Amino acid sequence: MSTAVLALVAAIPILLALVLMVGLRWPATRAMPLAWLTAVLGAILVWRLPVGYAAALSIQGIITAIGILIIVFGAILILRTLQQSGGMETIQYGMQNITPDRRIQAIIIGYMFAAFIEGAAGFGTPAALAAPLLLSLGFPPLAAAVICLVFNSFPVTFGAVGTPIILGLKFLQPLVGEAAQAGIPGLNFSNMGEFNMVVGQWASLMHTLMIFILPIFMLGFITRFFGPARSWRDGLKAWKFCMFAATAFTVPYLLFAWLVGPEFPSLIGGLIGLGVIIAGAKAGFCMPAEPWDFGPHQKWEKAWTGDVSYDGQTTFKPHMSQFKAWLPYILIGLILVVTRIPEFGLKGFLAAQKLAFNHILGFDSVSASIAYLYLPGTIPFTLVALLTIFIHGMPGEKVKVAWKQSIATMKNPTIALFAAVALVSVFRGSGISDALLNPHAYPSMPLAMAKAVAGIAGNAWPLFASFVGGLGSFITGSNTVSDLLFAEFQWGVAAQLDLPRQIIVAAQATGGAMGNMVCIHNIVAACAVVGLSGMEGQILKKPCGRSCFTASSSGSWPC
Repeated sequence: MSTAVLALVAAIPILLALVLMVGLRWPATRAMPLAWLTAVLGAILVWRLPVGYAAALSIQGIITAIGILIIVFGAILILRTLQQSGGMETIQYGMQNITPDRRIQAIIIGYMFAAFIEGAAGFGTPAALAAPLLLSLGFPPLAAAVICLVFNSFPVTFGAVGTPIILGLKFLQPLVGEAAQAGIPGLNFSNMGEFNMVVGQWASLMHTLMIFILPIFMLGFITRFFGPARSWRDGLKAWKFCMFAATAFTVPYLLFAWLVGPEFPSLIGGLIGLGVIIAGAKAGFCMPAEPWDFGPHQKWEKAWTGDVSYDGQTTFKPHMSQFKAWLPYILIGLILVVTRIPEFGLKGFLAAQKLAFNHILGFDSVSASIAYLYLPGTIPFTLVALLTIFIHGMPGEKVKVAWKQSIATMKNPTIALFAAVALVSVFRGSGISDALLNPHAYPSMPLAMAKAVAGIAGNAWPLFASFVGGLGSFITGSNTVSDLLFAEFQWGVAAQLDLPRQIIVAAQATGGAMGNMVCIHNIVAACAVVGLSGMEGQILKKPCGRSCFTASSSGSWPC
């Protein structure tokens, strides 16, 4: 069978997910299981893989997904624990009293605080925290949603302590090893950790320019479409503070990406940057001459608030000191540093503690493992959540509520991730070099697509590589799943065209962050937390390939 036909069959599950989730607006809980089933049928009917082998690959994917879900659960648990302890409201109270200038509040909360939350937790938590905080400070709900969605882009590549790279690229490990053994120039990595670090280094450079441009553009956009004077100039007047904030984030971001690894750039960049710009704002450093506001909420357009009765009167109260409220996040940062830097001696021990699943369903080539202590969902997220009970003096009833809410929240991510990662496992396992399992010796599904695309795009592929990553996160709602889905495809195209694999894979990881800002899941989540459910189409109403933001005939709508 020709490569073109194989590529078409391999593309059907992805195209199906795209049609169902984007065209028909199906949730991932319905669309991804159907996409997985389509991939299994293609593997059995076209690749002629045994049914048992396809089942084993699916189980392998589910086990891998459990590792991701442990991270998701830990991130949600620390969030719910802080909400129940009063720590989150105390943090929000502190944010509320830094400056009355809405532009500066947008940078501190939507840009920097959200970057830190993305680095620590990922998986949609920045919108869940930052958007309601902006709303409570007096932002129109639609403006709060747009700010949080767009700013949650460049930190995403390193979100949830590097999960999109560390777990998202895990299936490249044998390819990296083969390239090193073959002596391919530039690919002499002794282990996967070295490769991940180089990918993170390139990705951080690719993001750097946008880290400086995006805050200036967004402030101009907000004042143009939501300000009383409808002027870009009002937002651009805060350009000095934007440059200050971007520098405060970028310096630790690049240092940790280049010197430590992909776990820390967004988390430490956001944490250090947040402290620096809050101190700067309080001292009046680089602040605009005049504060800016959206004007009286009675004059806001109805579309900015939807059907929600909004009076802008919501306030927060402190329940403890700011230090105690921030202490869980400080502990998360410290524990991550201690457990991820080899010189401290804990990284190797924790990474070695694995729950192994070998020879799944009797197939020697199919195995999986869960490094249950090394996953950030256990240490530090769940560990710190438990410590927070004592640090914040939480009563048992509130602890029970936090755990109950966290477990309940896991239903939909579990269904979607099980199906999505099982699909990825079938994809990559379809090209096994075993005459009994792959009788026609067909290339794997990703490699078949890579060969077809390489023949069409040629050496122009670097121009398109990031858009594939963006498409993956746009469809699945996760940069991690996008990397799991397309990393081997990107490697295959780079190999076919003799392009530097690590740079193309970095473009994949960077593109995933781009797609994250407009992915349907995040838009739905952001609209839900600010009371705009049902208005998602007003945010995602124009083709993003033409422009990330456009104006309609009324002159007031974000795309």
